[in-house]
Amino acid sequence: MQCHAKVLERAEAEGARSMATTLTLYLGVWPWTYLLQVGDSRYYVYKDGELTQVTRDQTMAQDLVEQGVFTRADAERSRFAHVLSSAIGGHSTMPQVTRLKADWRNIHLLCSDGLTRHVTDERIREVLGSMTSAKQACDTLLADALAGGGSDNITIVVGRAVPAAA
Repeated sequence: MQCHAKVLERAEAEGARSMATTLTLYLGVWPWTYLLQVGDSRYYVYKDGELTQVTRDQTMAQDLVEQGVFTRADAERSRFAHVLSSAIGGHSTMPQVTRLKADWRNIHLLCSDGLTRHVTDERIREVLGSMTSAKQACDTLLADALAGGGSDNITIVVGRAVPAAA
């Protein structure tokens, strides 16, 4: 909330009409994983061949899906698909904190909508399932997003916990 206040303060000082951003923050404190999320940047976990989107997109379209106004397909095609209902520095900010049990088998993906707008969850699952390194997975996903149109900034972080060597 302090970050949100600082961005609002800076926007006002610079005379900017709007200055906002999204955030997905991962903090691993064994045996837990903590996530803080604002906006439509996402956190996924890949484990045992399954890809799960853990965070919820904070967009007007997702809000309308949850209210039963839109189907998921309608939401993806809607002009509200990328209109944030919560953002740091936006009109409203509602940080969501999630605590998950850590697992050595988890592969973590944090990404902006620049990736998910152009690369399907199925393709993300395929890349994470066959990755040889985090760098290789990020490079492949970035190439896929750019080939798919790359119309927004593309942020991709892939990682996993590795037990310390004895």
